[in-house]
Amino acid sequence: MCLGIPAKVTDIYHKDGLLMGRAEVGGIFKEICLEYTPEVKVGNYVVVHVGFAISILNEAEAAEMLDTLREFAESLSEENGAAPESQRGT
Repeated sequence: MCLGIPAKVTDIYHKDGLLMGRAEVGGIFKEICLEYTPEVKVGNYVVVHVGFAISILNEAEAAEMLDTLREFAESLSEENGAAPESQRGT
C-alpha cells in the first residue's frame, strides 16, 4: 500500500540544485523534496510520499486527512487488542 501523509512546510531552500524544504507532522520534522510543488510556500500543507511533496492541500483538507489516518490507526489498534492512543495513560 502506498500512503501520502499531509505535512506543514516550515522552511524552503535549495540543496544540490533542488528545491527542498522541511515539513512537520505530529511534531516530527523531515527534509522533503519540493520539486513537484514549486509554487509551495512556507505554511502550506503538502502530501508527502517517500520524501517528495506531491500536491498542495489547504489546512482543512490536511486536517481531514490527518483525522482519517488517526481513526484508521485507532481501529487497527483496537482490532489488535491494544487500547486506542486517546485512552492510554500518560
